[in-house]
Amino acid sequence: MDLLARQAAEFGAEVVAVADAGVVPRLREALAGLGARAEVLAGAEGVAEVAAWPCDVVLNGIDGALGLSSTLAALEAGRVLALANKESLIMGGPLVKRLAKPGMLVPVDSEHSALAQCLWADGPWGYDGQVGARQVRRLIVTASGGPFRGRTRAELAGVTPEQALAHPTWSMGPVITVNSATLVNKGLEVIEAHLLYDIGFDRITVVVHPQSVVHSMVEFTDGSTIAQASPPDMRLPISLALGWPERVPGAAPAVDWTSAHTWTFEPLDDEAFPAVALARQVGTAGGTAPAVYNAANEVCVEAFRAGRLPFLGIVDTVAEVVAAHTPAPADSVEEILDADAWARARAGELVAR
Repeated sequence: MDLLARQAAEFGAEVVAVADAGVVPRLREALAGLGARAEVLAGAEGVAEVAAWPCDVVLNGIDGALGLSSTLAALEAGRVLALANKESLIMGGPLVKRLAKPGMLVPVDSEHSALAQCLWADGPWGYDGQVGARQVRRLIVTASGGPFRGRTRAELAGVTPEQALAHPTWSMGPVITVNSATLVNKGLEVIEAHLLYDIGFDRITVVVHPQSVVHSMVEFTDGSTIAQASPPDMRLPISLALGWPERVPGAAPAVDWTSAHTWTFEPLDDEAFPAVALARQVGTAGGTAPAVYNAANEVCVEAFRAGRLPFLGIVDTVAEVVAAHTPAPADSVEEILDADAWARARAGELVAR
């Protein structure tokens, strides 16, 4: 609360929203102590209200499925949405895309920002879902491989939460860090790339790049490939999303081209890390299937972090939930949330078993 109050005071925020109404008195006291006069809202409704507040750009960095209402609120209000909450696009799918007019949906994930920059290098392009009509052969999404790159499935059986949270190149929150260890995060990114750029799953390839310097690539029909490279620093894609289509000078360090570098690329081991193949399956099924994949994973990650589920049990349980689900249309928030709730309940039953 103290950090939030200091940030609100430093930047002269007009409004601050918190999910927990119980902390509002403390937040108001902290704001008053700093001379800040921000309005304070609370609860899911308050957070969504802030997402629709008059502004130039909304950056949705809420974690997981909770970000859906804010994504929808921002788009319904006609705001440019810098999307770090990939789950809301994956869950909302067609619903989110119908609300997003050309130029309104700007990705913050480093991989999708890289794809946009590579496409922009091939000619002016503005997140308008027209990749399929261009001279693009495929999108190549890079993955660090996480902390367990190179291990066989058998060698992953005894992985602990502490080991899974030790990512080799990125500093992230606990859920996305575990997702990076299982490669569920890369599976979500494949679905995100499909939705953002309107390109078939058969034209999206994942390659393992441990150095995390090449963030993604686009291969064109003539055999040329354009790659976007920068040190692993989220300030670059964040600044690009906030300033799009302009770049923010000095946003992040560049690659030091005066030093020697070795970059490697490896195929993904689908046997040890089946999460990406499963994501392709649910993405192809469409409808409520991606929401089920995401919701079941969130429950399983929480159970793994609490010591109630083994590491391999995360994706195995998600696959079991997905197999038990019959995809339905995801044309309304109610349909999406119903599927989300069903998947969480089913995953919880399997974890308990």
